[in-house]
Amino acid sequence: MSASNLHELAGVFARPRTPKEAEVLITDLLTPAECADIAQRIQIVKMLLRGVPHRTISEKLGVSIAKVTRGSRALKRSRGGFKKFLR
Repeated sequence: MSASNLHELAGVFARPRTPKEAEVLITDLLTPAECADIAQRIQIVKMLLRGVPHRTISEKLGVSIAKVTRGSRALKRSRGGFKKFLR
């Protein structure tokens, strides 16, 4: 993705003023499966930030260890957004 496209996307996501407006935008932009995947990733990362073990996350959320590991890798590569916005 080009820097200008990323900047434009970020600008679109910054426009909603309420959670309801954000929900409308998200459901217009993403398929139901994409929404579910992102929502699940957020839950995984929130649990990782609290120090919950991978296996416990897998069991509680009904996801594979591989999916939890991908969330963990994303958290390690994070530029700080997860910690700032998900705590």
